[in-house]
Amino acid sequence: MCGIVGYIGKRDVAPLLLEGLQRLEYRGYDSAGIAIHGKSGGLKTAKAKGRVRELESRLPKRFAGTTGIAHTRWATHGAPNDVNAHPHTNADGTVAVVHNGIIDNASELRAKLTADGVEFVSETDTEVLAHLIGRSQAETLEEKVRQALRLIEGTYGIAVLHAGFPDRIVVARNGSPVVLGIGEHEMFVSSDVAALVSHTRQVVTLDDGEMATLKADDYRTYTTEGSRTAASPTTVEWEAESYDMGGHDTYMHKEISEQADAVDRVLRGRIDDRFSTVHLGGLNLDAREARGVRRVKILGCGSAYHAGQIGAQLIEELARIPADAEPASEFRYRNAVVDPDTLYIATSQSGETYDTLAAVQELKRKGARVLGVVNVVGSAIARETDGGVYVHAGPEVCVVSTKCFTNTAVAFALLALHLGRIRDLSVADGKRIIAGLRRLPEQIAEILRGEEEIKKLAANYADAKSMMFVGRVRGYPVAREASLKLKEVSYVHAEAYPASELKHGPLALIEPAVPTVAIVPDDDLLEKNRATLEEIKARSGRILAVAHQEQEKADHTLVVPKNEVELDPILMGIPLQLLAYHSALALGRDIDKPRNLAKSVTVE
Repeated sequence: MCGIVGYIGKRDVAPLLLEGLQRLEYRGYDSAGIAIHGKSGGLKTAKAKGRVRELESRLPKRFAGTTGIAHTRWATHGAPNDVNAHPHTNADGTVAVVHNGIIDNASELRAKLTADGVEFVSETDTEVLAHLIGRSQAETLEEKVRQALRLIEGTYGIAVLHAGFPDRIVVARNGSPVVLGIGEHEMFVSSDVAALVSHTRQVVTLDDGEMATLKADDYRTYTTEGSRTAASPTTVEWEAESYDMGGHDTYMHKEISEQADAVDRVLRGRIDDRFSTVHLGGLNLDAREARGVRRVKILGCGSAYHAGQIGAQLIEELARIPADAEPASEFRYRNAVVDPDTLYIATSQSGETYDTLAAVQELKRKGARVLGVVNVVGSAIARETDGGVYVHAGPEVCVVSTKCFTNTAVAFALLALHLGRIRDLSVADGKRIIAGLRRLPEQIAEILRGEEEIKKLAANYADAKSMMFVGRVRGYPVAREASLKLKEVSYVHAEAYPASELKHGPLALIEPAVPTVAIVPDDDLLEKNRATLEEIKARSGRILAVAHQEQEKADHTLVVPKNEVELDPILMGIPLQLLAYHSALALGRDIDKPRNLAKSVTVE
């Protein structure tokens, strides 16, 4: 959620840190700050509530140094203000800490430190860590940090400066990402490669329970117990230009517009026409093991969960394996029965979503086979799972997910086809699905060419205080994701229901002031969906239908191109991304940084 950036080398550090923080603005935050080793000795800090530009305007003119750390904060403990912003320091200002995550036993540690005479200036859990490091009598900074971490319960990604050790930055990870960037006579650290790629594409990703010491000319990694670890750099596949807006007004618009190319990328090199199937080499699941799967359980949060619902439907239809999706945040706490014949699939855009990662770790502890469907190569979930599928959506900077959601749904279609052809899906059906997959990029481009019409429709509905989204079976996950998009980016209240559930309560809400968006695919449920439109119209409800043909009972219809019935949900959600976008634009919202939200949710 929060963002960490650090640098040690020969360059002036403040501009580098500010640039890195700007690269991480998409993660969502409410304050920012910097700490550096001053040229005249000692640490200097600057902090500000609000955006990075507020911090930049407050930096003193003489704020020079070649080593520093910086942070963007998403509030967990304490209100967003200058005092609670990171970095946090100890009493005499010799230690500075930036921290992502939550210290669960912070209150207990704070009480003990207060009893020992420590005076706290912030409401944060992180300040506890700064005082613990500052009070340590250990001779090295590494051991000071290690001693403090032994007292900590919770999650963290941290970077630490100490006035007595100006030649190094010490970092550590437990549940929150930390990535080292390897340069020429300079080293970087960040919570996200986005802050690094304009300077280096050689990175080392720390594992949980791992620490590192960065110096200008080298780095070393080791466990929190002190044992050396062997960490080799890997090359980031995305370039700095991938994080630019590319002429668009917002990242959300850019990412919606990239979906035809993104879907082409997830398909590229994976289709096997000879056997009417697909190659998914990273699954590490042979045909005999695949035939032994009796159930599939998909775990994710937010948009990833909704993509998982589409995936479960695809797996049931194409592979005829019972499948369902569940929020990872619920699964990890309900002491679920872990069946050895169940294939578990964890899906996450960042690959670092804490609730999903924790569910993976619990499943692995119980001996389950777990696959990952993620976007970020080398992310925690990718490393923890037995195999999986990368969705190759490219960097997604806007807080709300669009192209990654679509690519994840396509990745599940590939997986469903793969499992189906191993089991009982015919060659003819395999060819049919492959032909449909190949049509997706051009059909997506066709939908996007109709943006002006969607923009006009958004103006008709942007004044609604609440909206209803409904769909049946394949259409229900589309309705849920579209409802979420509208809430996230426009702040308009929205609810999603299975269309058949309307008459079991939600019809009470229908009135002219509460428009309904209805997902009406041209499938075997078409007439039942039309009956739902009749029910809404009889109660004076306004209707926007997303359908393959004009709907007589709808006030407006967004007509989308027809694909195979199994793949239609992938297309039907895309015009509703644009509807949410243009509704938010009409309402003057901060589209790329919606209030209260963060891109990568690495805390509970």
